[in-house]
Amino acid sequence: MGMRYAPAAFLLSILSFIAPVHAQVLVRDSQVESLTASAGDPVRGRAIVASRQTGLCLLCHSGPFPEERFQGNLAPELGESAAKLSAGQLRARIVDPSRFDRDTIMPAYYKTENLNRVAAKFAGQTILSAQEIEDVVAFLVNLNQKNVQ
Repeated sequence: MGMRYAPAAFLLSILSFIAPVHAQVLVRDSQVESLTASAGDPVRGRAIVASRQTGLCLLCHSGPFPEERFQGNLAPELGESAAKLSAGQLRARIVDPSRFDRDTIMPAYYKTENLNRVAAKFAGQTILSAQEIEDVVAFLVNLNQKNVQ
């Protein structure tokens, strides 16, 4: 007997169980679905963005962080990005910005394959956890809401 192929839905369910990092679905330019069952915390997200050890966002971006002396000018100001993009669009760009600009200098914060120059001890790991991504998205969306008011 020949090998039978499993239905696509079954394969997707197995892939999402085995490697949830790679089971992300883009709808146009957004990753609409949250990476976690828990809502993001904007206070934790702010701490991640401002951290020189965790997110390192301020190496390239600037933002509403008066306490931080040195902020980047290589990438858009975070408030500008937050004002222009939805939560799903922000999430997709944090997860893997190379989907939108293959020459970007921004790292893929939630990707483990097809990366360049990754030290062996970091191979197979994401820069941020799924919850940390959601926290950063919550912070950026909160910035957007403040800009609207």
